[in-house]
Amino acid sequence: MRIEALKMMPVKGTLTDISTVDSSTQPEKAFGEYLKDALNSVNNLQGEARQASLNLAAGKIQDVAEVTIASEKAAIALQLTMQVRNKVVDAYQEVMRMQV
Repeated sequence: MRIEALKMMPVKGTLTDISTVDSSTQPEKAFGEYLKDALNSVNNLQGEARQASLNLAAGKIQDVAEVTIASEKAAIALQLTMQVRNKVVDAYQEVMRMQV
């Protein structure tokens, strides 16, 4: 068996200078808005999983895999949300323990 050498193509592109980017054209979003959007996304996944379960019980959905996937997506999103919350609380407690 013959092993060929990797033929890599150089990456071509231009880097934009940070000083040339006009920040006034990009609307800034507050941290609270990002957090609100993420929580709404998790809530929507929970609602979709609940609706899929109800549809399965009513006989509207025949494929159990769809319900399982929706439920797992919602569970994983909730677990991630809880871990992020725990890290934020830990960071807050660490800041509060700092002496000025």
